[in-house]
Amino acid sequence: MTEFEGTAVSNQMELIAYANRLGGSLPGLKAILDGPLAGLFSGVHLLPFFPPFDGADAGFDPVDHSEVDPRLGTWHDIAAIADGHEVMVDLIVNHVSAASPPFLDWLAHGSSSDFARMFLTYDGVFPNGATEETLMRLYRPRPGLPFSPYTLADGTKRLVWTTFTANQIDIDVREPITCDYLQKVLDRLEGAGVRRVRLDAVGYALKTPGSTSFMTPETFEFIGEITQWCRERELEVLVEVHSYYQQQVEIAKQVDRVYDFALPPLILHALTAADADPLLAWMAIRPLNAVTVLDTHDGIGVIDVGADAADRSRLGLLTPAQIDQLVETMHDNSGGTSRQATGSAAANVDLYQVNCTFYDALGADDDRYLLARALQFWTPGVPQIYYVGLFAGRNDVALLERTGVGRDINRHYYASADIEDELQRPVVQALVHLIRFRNTHPAFDGQFSVSGGGRLLLAAWRTSDAVAELRADLATGTGTVRWTAGGVMCEAPLDRLGEGIGR
Repeated sequence: MTEFEGTAVSNQMELIAYANRLGGSLPGLKAILDGPLAGLFSGVHLLPFFPPFDGADAGFDPVDHSEVDPRLGTWHDIAAIADGHEVMVDLIVNHVSAASPPFLDWLAHGSSSDFARMFLTYDGVFPNGATEETLMRLYRPRPGLPFSPYTLADGTKRLVWTTFTANQIDIDVREPITCDYLQKVLDRLEGAGVRRVRLDAVGYALKTPGSTSFMTPETFEFIGEITQWCRERELEVLVEVHSYYQQQVEIAKQVDRVYDFALPPLILHALTAADADPLLAWMAIRPLNAVTVLDTHDGIGVIDVGADAADRSRLGLLTPAQIDQLVETMHDNSGGTSRQATGSAAANVDLYQVNCTFYDALGADDDRYLLARALQFWTPGVPQIYYVGLFAGRNDVALLERTGVGRDINRHYYASADIEDELQRPVVQALVHLIRFRNTHPAFDGQFSVSGGGRLLLAAWRTSDAVAELRADLATGTGTVRWTAGGVMCEAPLDRLGEGIGR
């Protein structure tokens, strides 16, 4: 594969991956990054490797957040990956596993436990009780109320706050013992050479009686506090919040990076409805200090383009009718498999996400998929690509059927031999050429512009002597790249970009 002439840019491509699902272990993942994927990614988001990495929520329910699951490797393996790539790791802010030693100690000793103040209970948040109206005001990512019953060793029954699953126990981030715990985790990450932390589920971390307990003023204050902890350790902060798009704009003002979670549904809408207008409207106001994604380990969010759940008069980037049409189109394009993995049809029910690979959401259409990736790569920000998306993966219905976990449909296991085979597919080869182009063409260090409307869109990066333009026809799902090379203007369709670069 021929690399494009030019200088490297600072916002190169990053990979999102589970070590156990891409390489089987941390050393296995490093071998893949240094082998068949060499030169493609400047950074990697290592999805949870804490024990147990195969727990109730694929590692997002850590028993010990400060350790590496020995089945995957050690902190030395993390440091080895960090030696050649900028590593990002999740700081799971909102909860710990019900099997964690501190929670087990609380169950055993109750109020006399050293960890008694670390965990949130119903009466701890609502000491005077709560009305039905107060409880219904709570913002929920999943059906039902956020409480699970637990029985202490002395027989006392308590309602413990569990935002996500009964195995994920919410912690009280206002308490010094909890702050000490989180800072010790940050110390361990800093020591392993991690460069960036992703604040997982931080939007739910502060519980304020009478409020939604989601992205409240108190939440913003806490994000500022934890960001300061990170900056003291020279760790960059990425905030993970699925919410009304204006909240992302506000969060971006006080942290290093936010996810552009509005981008995936807007690109899907553009390519399935031949309508660039909502995407162009977002381009005009979106924060520039963003990490761009099309797919992650979670589903494809739709809340990020909808009206404000707390105030429906605040309109979304898409109308309710457009969102409904988009969701149905994704289900149709996937042959109905995403419907089997979404909502009440599967465990890990998220009210705001469709569980589907991005490739299947576009009907496994190679041209539209490459154009979607090009639109992502041309959008200002740090581009990340999920490991299943790198290989234009299909919905893993067999894995879904084995586990019953909806998001597993987009969490395929790739063996080393599978990777070699996937890299031979034309759509993957074309995507690899596009990644190399994005990494190395000097125009991406310049100024960005975007124009168009309806079925057409033109995105361009320019410096004084370099140009990289993407011309998109959303109706046909095809794109063309025009770029400068040695003072000469070149042009090629997306699926033949590698041939054009090689001339």
